[in-house]
Amino acid sequence: MTTPSFTDLVGCALPLQLAGMGGVSTAELAAAVSEAGGLGMIGAAGVPIDMLGGMFETLEATGEPFGVNFLMPFLDPETFKFAAGQARVVELFYGDPDRSLVEIAHAQGALVSWQVGSAEEANAARRAGCDIIVAQGIEAGGHVRGRDDLETLLNACTDLATPIVAAGGIAGPEDVEVAIDSPASAVRIGTRFLAATEANVHPTYVDALIAAKRSDTVITTEFDVGWPNAPARVLRSSLEAARKSDDPCATVGEQQWPVQRFSTLPPTKDARGNVAAMPHYAGFSVDGVVKRQSAKEIVEELCRRV
Repeated sequence: MTTPSFTDLVGCALPLQLAGMGGVSTAELAAAVSEAGGLGMIGAAGVPIDMLGGMFETLEATGEPFGVNFLMPFLDPETFKFAAGQARVVELFYGDPDRSLVEIAHAQGALVSWQVGSAEEANAARRAGCDIIVAQGIEAGGHVRGRDDLETLLNACTDLATPIVAAGGIAGPEDVEVAIDSPASAVRIGTRFLAATEANVHPTYVDALIAAKRSDTVITTEFDVGWPNAPARVLRSSLEAARKSDDPCATVGEQQWPVQRFSTLPPTKDARGNVAAMPHYAGFSVDGVVKRQSAKEIVEELCRRV
């Protein structure tokens, strides 16, 4: 049996998926990616159902497919079921693939994607009935699950007979072309879209990304307030700033909620205070972040060779 491509399965024009980056991946960003031909994604961790419903209205207005990302340590079953009834794709990460969740999503009409960090986890996702497997290499920004680089992990996923999405270190059109020529049929991009004009990212964070190279990133477990023992790739400068910062280091929101030092919260546009000490999540693809761009421009640039 022929494995369907990502685009055929999902119904989008281009083999590109936005990473569902909690807090910074707005409905406007996801909608712009979907309208440009990719699969727009939002992060649902900690998002109330009523707020999620409002985001869905923005996404549904595009008439294009979209998806929702869930983190297993923070999964709310009611929200998950609600999202599966609205989105084309529900994606899960950072937990063992669970057939019961796959069945719930399928019953609501959604495709299920599971992001994995090892060949063993990829095989478990296939056995659980997942429709899509996202193979995340150690080059990825934000929270990382495994220890293998992307090429090694993709080579281990050759015979899964499930559409594979490559994630981690994909900075430009050449990287996309290489990934699509591998066992993957699509790419998942996060870091590049942090500099999108539609993203909810503090200007200080964007400036740091533009100035950085992959050698300026590091994996750490120190940003663990709210999510202990979860390795994440960040800009080294933000880790060094956090080590020297007062506690709390910043505030967010109209109510100026305090942000504890070493919190997992990234600096959004409404952050105030020592924003440089909040985690600046970034992967190897930070090499491709050279200016602020619209999401449409980023999608067109990345996909111009596929």
